[in-house]
Amino acid sequence: MIASLLPKIPLYWSFYKFGFPKLLPFSIVVSVSFRCNSRCRTCDVWRKPNDDLTLDEWTRVFQHIGKPIYLTFTGGEPFLRKDLPEMVIAAYEHCRPEYITIPTNGILTDRVRDGVAKICATARTSKIGINLSLDGIGAEHDDLRGIPGNWERAMQTWRALNELKREYTNLVLSIHTVISKFNIARFREIYAQLQPLAPDSYITEVAEERVELDTVGKNITPLAREYAPIADFLSERAHAHATPARARSVARITQSFRARYYQLAKRMLFEQRQIIPCFAGWASGHIAPNGDVWSCCIRAEPIGNLRETNYDLRPLWFEQIGTLRKVRYSIAAGECACPMANASYANMLLHPPTLWQVALELLTRRV
Repeated sequence: MIASLLPKIPLYWSFYKFGFPKLLPFSIVVSVSFRCNSRCRTCDVWRKPNDDLTLDEWTRVFQHIGKPIYLTFTGGEPFLRKDLPEMVIAAYEHCRPEYITIPTNGILTDRVRDGVAKICATARTSKIGINLSLDGIGAEHDDLRGIPGNWERAMQTWRALNELKREYTNLVLSIHTVISKFNIARFREIYAQLQPLAPDSYITEVAEERVELDTVGKNITPLAREYAPIADFLSERAHAHATPARARSVARITQSFRARYYQLAKRMLFEQRQIIPCFAGWASGHIAPNGDVWSCCIRAEPIGNLRETNYDLRPLWFEQIGTLRKVRYSIAAGECACPMANASYANMLLHPPTLWQVALELLTRRV
């Protein structure tokens, strides 16, 4: 990802500072539906009304979003859409992203397994990342997710996905934990008990109050003083995972960025401000299930709707119509700050001091 992005980094800086050259985002999140079969204590997205774009509409969208490096298909629960594999394949055929990521609660084992197999078989040149959401162990996870039996079904899905890895080398399996006020006291135990599942990658994110998830005012975010030692622990584990034996692997680069993300999230919780510039609205963006375009899911402010532009992102992103200019001004002025992982990683890739720190670590760490 870094290699293909490097030539564009100065262009995104110029776009951010001066408004030109106008570039489409290299990281796009696509919410395929708000429908969900979980009832998580950290998310009320399932309560929101649905007006989902059809498969044909999404195909037309993918014809007009350029060539993003990173595409995420999220929800709700993405696999509730029976046409999700066809949607992802349409995106692959028109966009050729390097990375495609799909989170899932793992409840629909057969549908997840069959859909992932179909996607991996077709999107051969993309890395297909499936992130299984696990916020606790056993009954604890079921309680946080609001669905009895969720843990056991998630384990069935995990075993099925690991079987697929024998056939599809482009499949990457990750476990994703949302750290909230409900599980932070037990997080180290949860982490230790999840490690025997041997994921390719382990990812955490801080539970946030998001307009998208209808969680503003829900008091789900852990206190900064509670999260700080967890962030330090996760950074240490990320560095430990990037062992000298992995020195020339993509995993080492990824873990170096991940270690820095946890420290970034910690500082944001303490200082309640943007620590590094946020490029949401320039380099990263979000498309809602009904075609609304957002700079990010935290603010979820529609800058326009793709149904009104013949499914073309450019008139909205290049400010020919819509209200993105006002949102960009607010973001650049630091009127918002959040530790959202998706935007934070894009921001770090465009932040020279972070790039320098990662490069220095890779060059000086003994191999």
